[in-house]
Amino acid sequence: MSDPSLGLTMLGLIVVAIMMGFPTAFTLMGLGMIFGYIAFWIPGAHWYDNRAFDLIVQRAYGVMTNDALLSIPLFVFMGYIMERAALVDKMFHSVQLAFRRVPASLAVTTMLVSAFWGIASGIVGAVVVLMGVIAMGPMLKAGYDVRLAAGTITAGGTLGILIPPSVMLIVYAAVAGQSIVKLYAAAMLPGFFLTGLYLVYILGWAIWNPKIAPKLRPDQYRVTVPDYLRQLEGDRSGSVVPGLVAAAFRPALARIAGGYGVIANNLLALSVPLLLTVGTCRRVVVRRHLQRAGRRDGGGGEARATRGDAVGAGAERHAQGGGAAGDDR
Repeated sequence: MSDPSLGLTMLGLIVVAIMMGFPTAFTLMGLGMIFGYIAFWIPGAHWYDNRAFDLIVQRAYGVMTNDALLSIPLFVFMGYIMERAALVDKMFHSVQLAFRRVPASLAVTTMLVSAFWGIASGIVGAVVVLMGVIAMGPMLKAGYDVRLAAGTITAGGTLGILIPPSVMLIVYAAVAGQSIVKLYAAAMLPGFFLTGLYLVYILGWAIWNPKIAPKLRPDQYRVTVPDYLRQLEGDRSGSVVPGLVAAAFRPALARIAGGYGVIANNLLALSVPLLLTVGTCRRVVVRRHLQRAGRRDGGGGEARATRGDAVGAGAERHAQGGGAAGDDR
């Protein structure tokens, strides 16, 4: 049997074994060892005198000593922690509330959460299964078209292999000997661009045919607010934030809200985005100031060096002129 026919036979058996239900890892390992032994078999030699065994040991050692592949189980572990902590459920509910007035809000939410979940896990199967469990039921209950619901989940799951950090890019970089950072930089823009195209397609389809994605009922996106927040909102102002600020300076309102501890926790949670924004802006301003100062100092140094060179050249010409005049005399 020639080498091309041997490879095609192994490929066909891999497909058949996987379709029969055998585990993929053991199928690839077993068929690889069997066909590798057949390919390197030498007639008349002992059964253990085969290059396939040496290649297996060398390949296993090379994989174990590759530091880049160490990140794969860590990514899987991170995705497992997020799944066990129910962070994806909370993210899905929060994004759904934020996009509740957008056409096909559940489909848009599913696509966005799939993109961010793909960033965290980097695995297609995990994203598709998890989003199918979380988003498929609500979309079907809301009257969404089955094609839209299934297509959104499937398309969103494929983003995990493209948007960094991606497990596939890590494996490809390790096998091809390429830089992981360069692959991540090359895949960043296409991944988010593809996400944007998916969102445009979903919104366009929902606007063109509203029947495939009916609007949500008010009870599907309303959030239960604690009683003390409602009382503060109704008694003091038209929003919750001014009510909390007013309660911080009024003991009577503070008792209604549950004490200064509750008010402090809510105000601290409200101030986190503001503090992050101020800190980021301050860092950007300081960095730009340092860059301008560095360019100014560099330009001044170059100007001084240029003036020094000019003075030196003039002195040299003057000395040469004086020497020539002395020779003439």
